[in-house]
Amino acid sequence: MQPLQYISDHTGKHTAVVIPISDWENIVRKYADLKLLEQETIKENPSSRQYTMGDFAGALAPERADALLKHVEQSRNEWDRDI
Repeated sequence: MQPLQYISDHTGKHTAVVIPISDWENIVRKYADLKLLEQETIKENPSSRQYTMGDFAGALAPERADALLKHVEQSRNEWDRDI
């Protein structure tokens, strides 16, 4: 069993725990209701679902996308020039 990782707030209070996926899979096998709970949570909370690039198609106006791309390219050129 791998060690757990704790997430703390600015006061040091533990607010969450991260467990290795292999440990989570073992727990889910032992307690099948957890898998159902996980699936229900994903349905209720779409922000926890996995997104693909297609989910974001058209989310940004082409003009804005071009301006952002130009800015990134300019920044990259400045970075390369200064190195």
